[in-house]
Amino acid sequence: MKPERPDTSADRPSLPTSDFERAVGELVDKAHDVLHTQERLRDLLSATRAIAEDLDLEVVLRRIIQAAVNLVGSRYGALGVIGPDGMLEQFIHVGIDDDLGRTIGHLPTGLGVLGALTAEARPVRLKHLADDPRSVGFPAHHPPMDSFLGVPIQVRGEVFGNLYLTDRSGGPFSDEDEELLLALAAAAGVAISNARLFGDTQRRQRWSLASAEVASALLDEDGADPLGLIATSILRLTNAAVVALIVRTGSGAFATEGAWGADAAAYAGRVFSAGTTPAAQVISSGNPVVSAGLPHPGAPDGAASTGSAMTVPLSRAGGVDAALLVARPPGALRFDDLDLDMITDFASQASVALELRGARAARERVALLEDRARIARDLHDNVIQRLFGAGLALNGMDLDALPEPARARIDGVSDLLDEAVAEIRTSVFSLRSARRARPSARHRLLDVVSEVAGSFPTSPRIVFEGDVDGVIVDDLLDDTEAVVREGLANAVRHAHATTVIVSVGVTAGAIEVRISDDGPGPGVSPPARSSGTANLAARAASHGGSSSLDPGAEGGSVLTWQVPR
Repeated sequence: MKPERPDTSADRPSLPTSDFERAVGELVDKAHDVLHTQERLRDLLSATRAIAEDLDLEVVLRRIIQAAVNLVGSRYGALGVIGPDGMLEQFIHVGIDDDLGRTIGHLPTGLGVLGALTAEARPVRLKHLADDPRSVGFPAHHPPMDSFLGVPIQVRGEVFGNLYLTDRSGGPFSDEDEELLLALAAAAGVAISNARLFGDTQRRQRWSLASAEVASALLDEDGADPLGLIATSILRLTNAAVVALIVRTGSGAFATEGAWGADAAAYAGRVFSAGTTPAAQVISSGNPVVSAGLPHPGAPDGAASTGSAMTVPLSRAGGVDAALLVARPPGALRFDDLDLDMITDFASQASVALELRGARAARERVALLEDRARIARDLHDNVIQRLFGAGLALNGMDLDALPEPARARIDGVSDLLDEAVAEIRTSVFSLRSARRARPSARHRLLDVVSEVAGSFPTSPRIVFEGDVDGVIVDDLLDDTEAVVREGLANAVRHAHATTVIVSVGVTAGAIEVRISDDGPGPGVSPPARSSGTANLAARAASHGGSSSLDPGAEGGSVLTWQVPR
């Protein structure tokens, strides 16, 4: 084994460092600095290339924040997208896994230091984040963070969002880190701009294709309902939760005439007052309205709200009397100007679809009237004349020559022929006479619901099933309107209900009105006036039907009024 050499460095005398040695040391240090700077510039170049390799905006944003974390060696990073109100609309983060993110709860909205960076639009670098007076602390379960560096990202002179980095591995962030991050933010601005332009181009292309499909459907008389196709296209292109057609009723209230999407059930059959729907303002002004959110119609007193929503007017020959409501789910991205432009174009097509639907209905009514006229003409020209001829033939017989029983039978047949002629004449007159135009059953019942909508915390819903307008007419319509009015009045006065659903259905054998509420129920609440329930029973009995008030399956009460068809 080789013996170890003794360390004699401590025994050597300390000699002064020469100028040459100092110069060599400085050169070595500078060479190390140059190599380090070259390495970081190479990292910056790689990061810039990485964020420019894709044109999908979501992918680009995630690559930007990952590149920033790698570039300066931080543990956590995030990119916050600023919304129209100056608060954070999106918050993409790295370093915190999804499980921990769900445990923390809601993401930052742009307060404290993050808000200061947004307001000042210039870099913010802190050695200790908690020491800054603008710091508002962290929510529960949030990991501790110390050093901080944030820089804005600008796109065409507009602040798009901010880069946030915390906990640098080698100590506080340096001037060089800030310069590198500013350079990366500049490149990120160009990449985001290109991705947004590419995304807008793709979106316009999708809207154009959908518009062509709708235009084709409008020209196809036997195709699917073009209004439903328009709503389906809007749902697909905007990721909306609901598309609803809001129309102004004869009483001045506003009702949902059609709803599509995952949240359609909450809007179907709703009646709104002018103060509870933006459709009133849109129909009045003729200008679209974009909002961050609207009160959810299924939640009383605005306890819940939708995501970003747009309401656009539908202009028709008689003026603006309808609007198209498009709402995204809570937490979704807000609608932008491109969405508004595209949906406004679709609204013009929806206006045409409504006109076409009215024209087709009018054409069907004309065809029905033509059939009625033809039937009346045939009855008058053929059937009545033949019956009249048969009666004359009987009257021309020598009845005195016939036995008494035969004479009596012939007289009876002659009377029956006279009655048949009279009845057919009445039918012909009814078919030919133009009846005075009256509001349809749907509109009359919608008006009844709209009159009392303000008496409930949540506007009542009314749902129609079957051929309501074709079957519920004349006296039956008057009685049905009275039943709905009395049932809603009882729900307000006696049940103190907050939610009421009116269902009017026509089946092959019966007409049924069901009014359900969430009150304490008929066994708990004070009984309704006997005159009211007696009147409902009497109206049902006049048509051979029945009326009952029973407890609901899940509480509350259910008024059922049913008459045979």
